[in-house]
Amino acid sequence: MSRLYYIHDPMCSWCWGFRPTLEALLAALPGALSCSRLLGGLAADSSSPMPDEMRIRIQATWREIERRIPNTRFNFDFWSRNTPRRSTYPACRAVIAARILNPDAEVMMILAIQQAYYLEARNPSDDSTLGEIAREIGLDQQRFSELLNHHSTQQALESEIAETLRLGVRSFPGLVLQLGQGMWPVAVDYLSPEPMLEQIHNILDA
Repeated sequence: MSRLYYIHDPMCSWCWGFRPTLEALLAALPGALSCSRLLGGLAADSSSPMPDEMRIRIQATWREIERRIPNTRFNFDFWSRNTPRRSTYPACRAVIAARILNPDAEVMMILAIQQAYYLEARNPSDDSTLGEIAREIGLDQQRFSELLNHHSTQQALESEIAETLRLGVRSFPGLVLQLGQGMWPVAVDYLSPEPMLEQIHNILDA
């Protein structure tokens, strides 16, 4: 069995920068190779405001990504319009809830969360924001809200986090190629799919 695992968090800023190159990579994968997305979970649930030091560090990361990855933009109004919290598990559960309601909505939810967070200065750590996003992408908001904090959804997230750890991934975005019983890390290139495709073909052809 051959499978490419993409490990991410919808509130991971480097994953936002990687998105266009990831799409190009997935479009160019060999037909026999399937791709599965796994949620790594950057930060557990928290009601505490983000410390000033962390706010400064994340804003600096956004600026670095804008410098390093062409055409990647962030809306820094987020920091003045919201009370940021270091809490990404709600957004991760939102992706799982969307997947349960409609498997085709998983990718739509990921992108919608990223756009809300990075372009529209909305806070995906808030359940209310996630409910609005669910409605905007055509999901039943009431059913989504019931699933968002259901214990089974949290269990599903914990299972995916455990799987990412089993794969040896500690930072996001991450790529791991499964070939039979073997697992092969694929180095992420933010600017071009070609180096990643070359790695994948070299592993498959070995």
